[in-house]
Amino acid sequence: MGIYFFKKIQKGAHVPHMKNTEDMSFVRLDKFSEIKIPMRQHMGSVCKPLVKIGDYVKLGQKIGDSESNFSAPIHASCSGTVKKIDNIKTVSGEMIQTVIIENDEKYEISEEVKIPQINNKEDFIKAIRESGIVGLGGAGFPTHVKLDYKGNSKIEKLVVNCAECEPYITSDYRECIEDTDNILYGIECVKKYLGISKVYFGIESNKPKAIKLLKTLTKDDDNFNVITLKSLYPQGAEKTIIYATTGIVVESGKLPADCGVLVMNVSTLGFIGNYIKTGMPLVERKITVDGDAINKPNNLIVPIGAPINEILDYCECKNDLVKKVLMGGPMMGISVADITTPVIKNNNAILAFTEKMCKKEEVSSCIKCGKCISVCPMNLMPAGLEKAYDKKDFEKLNDLAINLCINCGCCSYICPANRPLAQKNQLAKTLLRNKNK
Repeated sequence: MGIYFFKKIQKGAHVPHMKNTEDMSFVRLDKFSEIKIPMRQHMGSVCKPLVKIGDYVKLGQKIGDSESNFSAPIHASCSGTVKKIDNIKTVSGEMIQTVIIENDEKYEISEEVKIPQINNKEDFIKAIRESGIVGLGGAGFPTHVKLDYKGNSKIEKLVVNCAECEPYITSDYRECIEDTDNILYGIECVKKYLGISKVYFGIESNKPKAIKLLKTLTKDDDNFNVITLKSLYPQGAEKTIIYATTGIVVESGKLPADCGVLVMNVSTLGFIGNYIKTGMPLVERKITVDGDAINKPNNLIVPIGAPINEILDYCECKNDLVKKVLMGGPMMGISVADITTPVIKNNNAILAFTEKMCKKEEVSSCIKCGKCISVCPMNLMPAGLEKAYDKKDFEKLNDLAINLCINCGCCSYICPANRPLAQKNQLAKTLLRNKNK
């Protein structure tokens, strides 16, 4: 199940776009007295601090790393004195060791920041790891691991994910408009050192300015293809965008690389282009701040580790009316329990909503309408999965391919009975993982 789901029709939900900040250029916000930098902001092993309390650190200095390859180093996003090293609860709910820096707001650049010397693929992969870059689309997968594919297939196609299908978020769109030179340079570097021939930009039809710009800048190179996608959520999901741009179906149990395809977020490539030119590692994040509790929506550039509450204050958040704050979009974002939580690497948006937008409708019995099946991009049966989870029926969960769920939330969004289908799917996957330990 779920293997050939693309061949007839792409499924998904028609969600409201709400791209209120699409014409707002990035504004740099760096007036933060304290920066909190967790030692894990990625999939993989937690980093260990390389500094101690009282140390003076500079912008771009490596302050955390791990001996594991499946990890990504952490760098100081400001200059100042290490005030404290403490365990704090991150947005994932984990207690993670965190370096807390008293920001002197000078942003003095570290002597460690140097343009990387790259002569071959091995140098390139090493440099990417040292940069600390992870997938900026939200997953936080270490980029150097993705680029250092060890399988039998040769990577021939690069799919640049510019879809940005979640409501409200426009940070990737603004990246396309404002940082196009670095995006194209990042692409050229990936092509050169990985031997990739074809590039496909996948971008939704509701971004005509970016489509026109990318087409204009790549029109003289037949190896570049700008593909206009339907505005259908979750068009930016990895397997979905691969099929929509290249026609390739990634079967269940296989990675895109097994099919000769590499998918990279457009902001990740923009960062790589800038890093190869300047040597500045990942120390800041471009984010959208929006929601009905925000008086002054913005696209901002903030230091990694900046506290969310101060960002909300800058954007004139209606603090007394806020019901929920999300890190990420309304479909796949994570609810923030503590708004002093810092911005991390894979955070592309902060959304704040009032009670009106968060009103929880009463849950009723499943009416077997089949709408959840009609929108599931992985062709799963969410209502059946919920029933199997409630019964703790492990065999049924496996039979219904719970592992294929991408947590897009389409099923919960469309359900007229307001069933918590997406939430149950994630609980079911956790249940199976714990059983198999």
